[in-house]
Amino acid sequence: MSLLLDVTVAVVVLLVVVAVILPAYGRAKQERERTERLQAFEQQAGTRVITMIHRQEALSMMGVSLSRYIDIEDSEAVLRAIRKTDDDVPIDIILHTPGGLVLAAKQIAWALAEHPADVTVYVPHYAMSGGTLLALTADEVVMDRNAVLGPVDPQLGGYAAASIRNAVERKDPSDVDDETLILDDMAEKALTQVERSVSELLEARGVEHAAAAELAETLSTGQFTHDYPIRVAEARDLGLDVSTEMPAEIYDLMELYSQPLNRRPSVRYIDAPYRVTQPSSAGATDVRTGERRED
Repeated sequence: MSLLLDVTVAVVVLLVVVAVILPAYGRAKQERERTERLQAFEQQAGTRVITMIHRQEALSMMGVSLSRYIDIEDSEAVLRAIRKTDDDVPIDIILHTPGGLVLAAKQIAWALAEHPADVTVYVPHYAMSGGTLLALTADEVVMDRNAVLGPVDPQLGGYAAASIRNAVERKDPSDVDDETLILDDMAEKALTQVERSVSELLEARGVEHAAAAELAETLSTGQFTHDYPIRVAEARDLGLDVSTEMPAEIYDLMELYSQPLNRRPSVRYIDAPYRVTQPSSAGATDVRTGERRED
């Protein structure tokens, strides 16, 4: 009986080790790899590299669904990084975010706009809303060919501020309750504030007043739905300096920000380059390796 109890205790201890210690070790190992990749990229580019990578997909903590977005902790961290960066050191910021709090995004945007050296924003997949606000402050934006930005119009209570205003304007004033009128007043202020902030940020980076005002109106006054994807060509048409020369090191870094291990991946593929060369009469071409094979 005693032997059976000892074995049971040993099994329980082993399970605790597997369930707690090994995942913690894996996270620490991944964090070291991220730091090493960042340091290597900084040394190669001669810049300060800051990452702001939010996984919009829900994470699970004690049964409560959570999702990441730009918040005050982010703004505090980015501002600390900028304060620790000499004025003549360029800053590269890697963005992967659905947006977030206007206050936090504005604080980061102003800090980037006021940095004397060049600021480059890298968008490997998407930088919506507040993420786009940060991109507007950059001297150069580098996007993947399929990456997107988005409008920066303010949202109140889950609704676009511009839509709140439009709804109230279409109604008879006598049919609008006080709470809706208060919300409409807040929406009007929010629209004015964001449009002015975007225009001032653009001018701080050297955009002419008229062009800055036009772009600010386009992006912040509700001309699009908030999730409207602004692709590379449209971003250039709007006057942004956009490149698609995304360094391979950034794609490698993003691989270290994978989904939690307890979630089943919804996308699967064979992780190898597939290449096609010119067909040959002597045989077909293997799309996985680019080598000719005999049939």
